Amino acid sequence: MPKAHTPLAQRIQELIDFDKRLYFFLLLILFVLIRYLTNSLILDAVPNSEELEASGAFTFFYIFNTLDYLMTPFAMLWKFTVVAFLFWLGAFFLGYKVPFKSLWQFALVAEVVFLFPELIRFLVYINPESASTFLEIEQYRPLSLLALIGPDQTAQRFHYPLATLNLFELIYGVIWVLGFHSISRQSLKESSVVVFVSYFVPLAIFLTWSAMVYRD
Repeated sequence: MPKAHTPLAQRIQELIDFDKRLYFFLLLILFVLIRYLTNSLILDAVPNSEELEASGAFTFFYIFNTLDYLMTPFAMLWKFTVVAFLFWLGAFFLGYKVPFKSLWQFALVAEVVFLFPELIRFLVYINPESASTFLEIEQYRPLSLLALIGPDQTAQRFHYPLATLNLFELIYGVIWVLGFHSISRQSLKESSVVVFVSYFVPLAIFLTWSAMVYRD
C-alpha cells in the first residue's frame, strides 16, 4: 500500500500545480534576456568598444552569442532529461520506484534556482564603474568558490569546477529533497539520501573528471 502524502508533500504539489509549458517559456525568456543584457555589459567593458563594433571586430562574438541563445531551449530540455534520469536511476538503485515524468517536470520547476546567479551577475556589473575588464564580468560566478578564491589565484583547469561549487547548487539540492519527498512519498531523510546519491555524487565525479582532462 503506497504511503499517504504528508502535509508538506501536499503543499509542494499544490505549489507546482501549474502549466509547465507556459512556465518553461517564461523561464527560457528570462534566461535569454538576462544573458543578452549581460553580454551587452561585457561588450561595453571592452576598451574602444564603439570603434571595434563599427569595424566589425565583434562579428564572431555576436554569432557565438546568437547560437547560444538559439541553443538555450535545447540545452535546458537536455539538462532536465539528464537530471530526471539520474534521479530515476538513483531512486531505482536505492529501491524506490518513481515516475520519470514527475521527475522531469520537477527538474523543470527546480531550474529557476539557476536564474538567480545570472541575475546577480548582471546586477553586480550593471554599474559601469564596478567592472574593470570584460573578462572580470565573464568569469564572475556569484557565491561560488571561484568568486571566493579568485580566478587569478587558481589554475585554469579548476575554474569551472570551482564556479560550479556554489550556494545555488546547495539550494538546488534542498529543493530536490522536497521535490523527491513530494513525488515518492518517502521521508525527508530518505529523500536526502536519494538526492546525494543521484545528484551530488555524479556532480562530484563529473567535476573531478573535467579538471583531470583539462588541457592548457
